[in-house]
Amino acid sequence: MSTTATRIGSISLVCIPTPDQDQAIAFYESLGFEKRTDIPFGGDYRWVEVYPPSGTAGIALAPPRPGSEVTPVETGITLTSDDVDATHAQLRSLGIDVDAEVARMGDPVPPMFWFRDPSGHSLMVVEQR
Repeated sequence: MSTTATRIGSISLVCIPTPDQDQAIAFYESLGFEKRTDIPFGGDYRWVEVYPPSGTAGIALAPPRPGSEVTPVETGITLTSDDVDATHAQLRSLGIDVDAEVARMGDPVPPMFWFRDPSGHSLMVVEQR
């Protein structure tokens, strides 16, 4: 099998459809994310990007396409924490919809849990080893 090299170098953004961008910005900022982009585009729309403080890949909180409803999805976004138990407890104390417990499946799978954003989209937090 042959492979063809591309010029793709990294993942920069993952887009999440978000009906209420201001609510989503406040939510992600409560997690410690920083808003790095918030600009108008296409008339009445805004392009918003949030990033973890030391992250180079961000989340675009984009309005849904005209005529589309936002359906909650499992985003596949995986965030890391140096202490997943402390992060789980902190998110619960903030009133964020998190799994009841941290999942522990044994090596090589790190401890993890899921949480939901205000639109119902789920993201995962795993312990960095």
